[in-house]
Amino acid sequence: MSLKVMLAGAGAFGRKHLDALREIEDVKVVSVVGRRIEATQAVADEYDIEHATTDFDDSLSSSDADAVILATPTQMHASQAIQSMDAGKHVEIEIPLCDNLADGRAVLQKQEETGLVCMVGHTRRFNPSHQWIGQKVNRGELNILAMDVQTYFFRRTNTNARGEPRSWTDHLLWHHAAHTVDLFAHQTGSPIVDANILQGPTHPELGIAMDMSIQLKVDSGAICTLSLSFNNEGPFGTFFRYIGDTGTYIARYDDLVTGTDEPVDVSNVDVSMNGIELQDREFMSAVLEGREPNASVAEVFGCYQVLDRLEQQLRDR
Repeated sequence: MSLKVMLAGAGAFGRKHLDALREIEDVKVVSVVGRRIEATQAVADEYDIEHATTDFDDSLSSSDADAVILATPTQMHASQAIQSMDAGKHVEIEIPLCDNLADGRAVLQKQEETGLVCMVGHTRRFNPSHQWIGQKVNRGELNILAMDVQTYFFRRTNTNARGEPRSWTDHLLWHHAAHTVDLFAHQTGSPIVDANILQGPTHPELGIAMDMSIQLKVDSGAICTLSLSFNNEGPFGTFFRYIGDTGTYIARYDDLVTGTDEPVDVSNVDVSMNGIELQDREFMSAVLEGREPNASVAEVFGCYQVLDRLEQQLRDR
């Protein structure tokens, strides 16, 4: 069976999904939605997609897609996910699910109501580096005691990962922290029972805090320290240090080294070394097999409950 996919969001991460989908057999992108028709048509031409539009409703109603991938601005995720499921489409939502808990709960309720596959793009679950750690934990060969995570970018202007102007504002808490909050609970197999946050000054134009510090603790006793900044001038990205009882490991996206910087071969962990591709493969497989995917909206909802608690702490200060 071949799956037909509609992609909403033709920006930096939309392209990452299009590159990934090229590697997956029996998947065809039939429509792409973007903000400007000229740029969207150029993407459609590059990836041999037959339909390009700036109208989400038009794409949803006119295409015969089985599934929708949302790589649109965060503020649109919940409403577009619900609209997609109302139209009978399975949906994969690029991280984050939402930027407030009420929206996230509404998506979860719609998924439960329709029974459709609804998955959130928590890519760290799929990176071979993190999968390797998770497998070691599951075999009883590593007990995670602590994680130290740095998420650093230089974004003092409103630009995306390709350096292009954005039509919306990114957020350290609801987007970038979501990766780590979810991964920490997922890798330790234990719920987060304590969480604290501090943030730096608000940017005068962007209206967001540019620096954050978050502390987490899971029921097993393991702790996580997360530092985030949009003021860092390099290196860029997120770097995860796993400190365990039998070793220390540092994950940089799909790559993994020991605490003494010795490379760990993770090439045989999965069918690809591309976390986005592995994420998309899981979504497509779940749709075809009629099952709940890894990183389903139900599985990751606890992460957004923690983010809501952290935001409440900031409001109460």
